[in-house]
Amino acid sequence: MSAEDSPRPVREPIFRRRQSVRISQEALVKTRFFEAGQSCPLVVEPSVEGLNLANWAKKNLSFIDEKLGLHGAILFRGFRSEGVPDFERFVRDTSGEPLAYSERSSPRSQVRGGIYTSTDYPPAHPIFLHNEQSYNTTFPMRIFFYCLAPSAIGGQTPIADTRRVLKGLSAPTRRRFEENGYMYVRNFSDGFGLNWRTAFQTEDPAAVEAYCRDSDIDFEWKKGGRLRTWQVRRVTARHPTTGDLAWFNHATFFHLSTLDEEIQHRLRAEFGDEALPNQTYYGDGKPIPPAVLEELRAAYLAEKTMFPWREGDVLMLDNMLCAHGREPFEGTRQVVVGMAQPCDWPAVDPAPARR
Repeated sequence: MSAEDSPRPVREPIFRRRQSVRISQEALVKTRFFEAGQSCPLVVEPSVEGLNLANWAKKNLSFIDEKLGLHGAILFRGFRSEGVPDFERFVRDTSGEPLAYSERSSPRSQVRGGIYTSTDYPPAHPIFLHNEQSYNTTFPMRIFFYCLAPSAIGGQTPIADTRRVLKGLSAPTRRRFEENGYMYVRNFSDGFGLNWRTAFQTEDPAAVEAYCRDSDIDFEWKKGGRLRTWQVRRVTARHPTTGDLAWFNHATFFHLSTLDEEIQHRLRAEFGDEALPNQTYYGDGKPIPPAVLEELRAAYLAEKTMFPWREGDVLMLDNMLCAHGREPFEGTRQVVVGMAQPCDWPAVDPAPARR
């Protein structure tokens, strides 16, 4: 056999072709709870360094939707974020355009677009657990919080699963509210609380009247251009996606007895029981007994859970399935909020309340 006929040695290529490796997007994160036995919030953290939250979320919408419906709250911790613009992009990419803050009940400042300060309520006072704008005929299904800077002391955002809150109520209490709903009465003034111009974001009384008519709100103008409104709303709602029944209302939050005792005394002394800035009743206008209000607050507090904020944290809540509040704090606290996915009460109302 000639040299030309002998087999030639096989040479390894100097550069091997790089094989494409597909990594599951879900493999880029890990999940946990703060304590054993907890169901919310689900903590989602990156498994790799430098993972941008908005970029990852856009590719994992099904994962986020599933976990949010199951747990009601997701805390995204340890992701890379580029500040408020990136947070706004996260809200938009996961849930649609951020909503404007309408029919306001607490002081807030606009940061940019549909992003606001979480609240400008005095830091020394707690804010009780509630579902954002459940008293509106149209409310956000999702609410988001982004921590720019945690406070030195306190300032947590407590949350509670409203499906479990509902289960914690006695049958007579639940039945009484389900039969008639609750009535929310507001007296707008330039003293405690918001005036009607701030609440409705207009200087035009005719625009306020049109809004009230469209939103099933009764109203009357009192001396000095002061406005009084009252509206009857349901206390439970059927989640449009999960089908879960939730305790979804402001009956406890807006009742005078839920405030600090010092504030209660001040408000009664200044306004009297008939002109309080906020008050709630049974839907037929009858007072809610103190024992029932204690039961309602106890049901929320039994499910209350909270965690210390860290810079860069993003808390995403299903607004129907999870109530939120705010603990008192000291020092500077910078937490901004966004809301999305408007929903109308007829889409979630199990049965109309009788007036």
